[in-house]
Amino acid sequence: MTTPATTTPSPNPRENHVTTGATVWLTGLPSAGKTTIAYELASRLREDGHLVEVLDGDEIRQFLTADLGFSRADRHTNVQRVGFLADLLARNGVKALVPVIAPYADSREAVRKRHQASGAAYIEVHVATPVEVCSVRDVKGLYAKQAAGEISGLTGVDDPYEEPETPDLRIESQNQTVRESAATVHKLLVERGLA
Repeated sequence: MTTPATTTPSPNPRENHVTTGATVWLTGLPSAGKTTIAYELASRLREDGHLVEVLDGDEIRQFLTADLGFSRADRHTNVQRVGFLADLLARNGVKALVPVIAPYADSREAVRKRHQASGAAYIEVHVATPVEVCSVRDVKGLYAKQAAGEISGLTGVDDPYEEPETPDLRIESQNQTVRESAATVHKLLVERGLA
């Protein structure tokens, strides 16, 4: 008499995913380190089983808001579109990491209120790198172009940047490594029950 073979159910690939969504908005000057920190944090969260999307400001400008310029009204619209997308992702269990300058306090506050209304977690991180450090890093050459008179309206130089008065976290990226900065954000997420 033969014993029927037992089969082990195949593991569900989504079983190990953490599905607590949240938006982590990293605001700061151009070349402050927002995107670099976001990608480092994304790697760490993915290793822990989180669903993560980085809404890179440059990619958003290319694919989602290419119709917008850099006037105050257009910058506000850009931030609201990104905020809508981040809220949508966060409500559906994704960690939305948003390294976007978002220079105006009222624009950022509108995004926070959208998240409050939907019940999605929202954390504002100010990457408070001084303009002197950003201009030395100048990863995109924007500060050099502004100094040469090739462009105008550079946030923090000849266009305003309204620093967050009460962010959930303030990082001075010039005083620590990218990994340390990402670890600081991760620690806050853990403290809030989001990682």
